[in-house]
Amino acid sequence: MKLKMKPAVQMPHVKVRKKKGTPVPPQVVLQPLSKRNISGDGGKAGMKGGINEGLRLCELQYGSYCIWHEENREDMKDSMVKKLKDQLFVARAYYPSVAKIPAQNMLTRDLRQNIQELERVLSESTTDADLPPEIQKKSERMEATIAKSKSVTMDCHNVDKKLRQIFDLTEDEANFHMKQSAFLYQLAVQTMPKSQHCLSMRLTVEYFRDDSFDQELPVKYSDPTLQHYVIFSTNVIASTVVINSTVMHARDSMNQVFHVLTNGQNYYAMKHWFLGNTFKDAVVEVLNIDPFIPDYYDKTTPSHLNLPTEFRVSFHGINNASAMHSRTQYISIFSHSHYLLPEIFKNLEKVVVLDDDIVVQQDLSTLWSLNMGQKVMGAIQICSVRLGQVRSYLGESSFHKNSCTWMSGLNVIDLARWRKLGISETYWKLVKEQVSKKEGSAALASLLTFQDLIYALDNDWVLSGLGHDYGLSTQSIKKAAVLHYNGNMKPWLELGIPKYKVYWIKFLNPENQFLNECNVNP
Repeated sequence: MKLKMKPAVQMPHVKVRKKKGTPVPPQVVLQPLSKRNISGDGGKAGMKGGINEGLRLCELQYGSYCIWHEENREDMKDSMVKKLKDQLFVARAYYPSVAKIPAQNMLTRDLRQNIQELERVLSESTTDADLPPEIQKKSERMEATIAKSKSVTMDCHNVDKKLRQIFDLTEDEANFHMKQSAFLYQLAVQTMPKSQHCLSMRLTVEYFRDDSFDQELPVKYSDPTLQHYVIFSTNVIASTVVINSTVMHARDSMNQVFHVLTNGQNYYAMKHWFLGNTFKDAVVEVLNIDPFIPDYYDKTTPSHLNLPTEFRVSFHGINNASAMHSRTQYISIFSHSHYLLPEIFKNLEKVVVLDDDIVVQQDLSTLWSLNMGQKVMGAIQICSVRLGQVRSYLGESSFHKNSCTWMSGLNVIDLARWRKLGISETYWKLVKEQVSKKEGSAALASLLTFQDLIYALDNDWVLSGLGHDYGLSTQSIKKAAVLHYNGNMKPWLELGIPKYKVYWIKFLNPENQFLNECNVNP
């Protein structure tokens, strides 16, 4: 199996040539998705099963951009102008060869007249609205003349050369626009929406203006008998939806404590927001993770808050001479910041970690009674992606090639056993080894750290893919306890998949003053 690593945003031209001979072994391409900004990839019927090969190849190269582009395809503008330009180019390609044939003087004259006529029209028109009323007849005459030219026996070398030229030009132009569109898509994914930036700034200012309701409950924050949920986030409305949806479906919110871990830049905005809003009987603590970082990070790791890392894993290979088979999986795993949990919550023995791109639809209290045996973490396993399939990214570390990968999003963590087994120390050791040897991917060290230590949660707990897969059924969405919007098309972005946004947006208060003033309307 051939493996190759590619950068997060890479947009070269995709060209697949079919070759005869021995089958090409399947390839695995693992690409980090765009990192979410922390500093301030169903739909149409048959999409999942009957997706065309061109779209598969596009997704392999550009990820969820291709699916988004296909679902949001617009009708071609000024199609007649484009058609006339194509006719003009083809006519010019045939004209020199036809003109050399004495018996085709009349056809030569017709070609010349039609070429001159279209040149005049296109010199005066740039859009379909500018074209004269009789343009359809002119186009039909040109089409008939080109058809006659094609039926004439001639030296095709010049025609072939010209037509190859238009093919190459068109292909280059299409590739340029594809790269440009994919770049703009990635830019939209990585950039914080203006409305949310406004919200963060407004809340920060208000925090320093108003100190009248600083009512925190530090006793509950460290009480090990309560249900503690941890959220890593820099996004006010995303973390709000997670907390609100969890509380709204809880049988008893009195026992719920939420810890929102954010960075220094967003700390005061988060703090003001959660102090000013209530979530039934649950309490919310906002923590600035920055003070914890210098003691546990070193020069080989970034000294800032890291949100869960997302990857696109593509499998592709040619099994026969005429068919390319490919499939794509999206996985998200713990980042560096998650390995600070035992130190941040020294008095706690168990926590549930929630990503900020999820929506809770059922009561989660049964997670606290799970018997995980000797396992450290409960997580959804992804057995369609196994460690052996991404071995090139794992370095020389020993691992079981048939071990399943796992997902962040909803994770039950036994902190007592984590400390006993030295999970954090194991992780940092793996990261240092991979960085020093310049092999593998340090971002995937989490997969090795928890090898044989994962308790597999029932798949009904989480439905993933709402950030990239247009083909999820309504039935499966309603059945899932947790919806995970993993992928690039997050529900708070304009690029989010519209039919999935309704499950997310209903947990925001549309009457909130700050949301209205900043025009936050996902």
